[in-house]
Amino acid sequence: MTSTPALGDLLRDLAPQVLGALTRRHGQFDACEDAVQEALLAATVQWPAGGIPERPRAWLYTVATRALVDYWRTDSARRRREAQAALDPAERATVADGDTLVLLFLCCHPVLSAPSQLALTLRAVGGLSTAEIAAAFLVPEDTMSQRIRRAKQRIRDAGSQFTLPPAAERAGRLGVVLHVLYLIFNEGYATSAGPSLHRADLTAEAIRLARLLHRLLPREPEVAGLLALMLLTDARRAARTDADGSIVPLADQDRTRWDHTAIAEGQSLLTRTLGTGPIGAYQIQAAIAALHDEAATAGETDWSQILALYSLLADVEPGPVVTLSRAVALAMVHGPTAGLALLGTLDTDERMAHTHRLEAVRAHLLEQSGNLTAARACYLRAARMTANLPEQRYLTGRAARLRLS
Repeated sequence: MTSTPALGDLLRDLAPQVLGALTRRHGQFDACEDAVQEALLAATVQWPAGGIPERPRAWLYTVATRALVDYWRTDSARRRREAQAALDPAERATVADGDTLVLLFLCCHPVLSAPSQLALTLRAVGGLSTAEIAAAFLVPEDTMSQRIRRAKQRIRDAGSQFTLPPAAERAGRLGVVLHVLYLIFNEGYATSAGPSLHRADLTAEAIRLARLLHRLLPREPEVAGLLALMLLTDARRAARTDADGSIVPLADQDRTRWDHTAIAEGQSLLTRTLGTGPIGAYQIQAAIAALHDEAATAGETDWSQILALYSLLADVEPGPVVTLSRAVALAMVHGPTAGLALLGTLDTDERMAHTHRLEAVRAHLLEQSGNLTAARACYLRAARMTANLPEQRYLTGRAARLRLS
């Protein structure tokens, strides 16, 4: 979808609203989603030349409905009913925020794989085109198109209705929605492959969707926790690389370049949220991010409190990534040998076999302990395991520096 930034933002805001209204009325998510994409394409062609309509949402709804009717005209048994529906002024109803919430739950349906949930959420709720999603995840557009098509087919085959899941399922399904937004943010903040360390478009989209979800579910502590975590983490983005795009470690970052407005918003959100309900993993991670952000210098970071929070996180949501981060905090409080011992517990964890982060952290702690030969070997091994070019340069650079020392 090619458009000016302002027009693109408007269309992304309107896309889930129109799709929600259309699906709520007609109940065929896959066909309705295709129709909305046609309407968005028509808008990108017509609006720059003719101006944005006075009621842009109604315009998109009308065009999408016509596209949907054209599609249904291939089925002669439906022709008259659907054509009549397209002419019904009542169909041009205003859209409730609840439709967008239902869309989020639908796109994160448990029958879908995590990659399909990501792609469908970005397309249906985020309003991104297939080409934009494919570029974000470094796959061919045809591949992404097939993934989205299969995802919509699976939702249809599952017999899903355009309604919120039953109350008994809602908490678990909300966890999936939050996880999908978290994955979108992480892919943007630490891109898995390609020439850039981060993708600001993906982090911005994840934050936008998290804000939307928080507006729809203001009393859900973990929704607020996730939004606070994103704000507090993304606030450091500008200082993560230098002028030539090289990685700057957290301890060496120029903290005046951090976005202190975002930090203040994240801290305020976290303060209002903690204690209002059960504490979850996103709230704990946000609290850790806040401790990093509030330290005026790296030396003033409260690592003892961070270690305590990682220990709590390990109880709430245990996993290898938490153990990896806890090892770093443990090393900062009790020395690199203690951190290396905890890292050793991950050596047989198959979930860490396809990430470079275990070897990168091990290299860092070995360097701190004075074992430079082993550290250099780990840096080089980590560099071979990542497809992100700035990370490769950073890791090989650390290895080269140790060889010269």
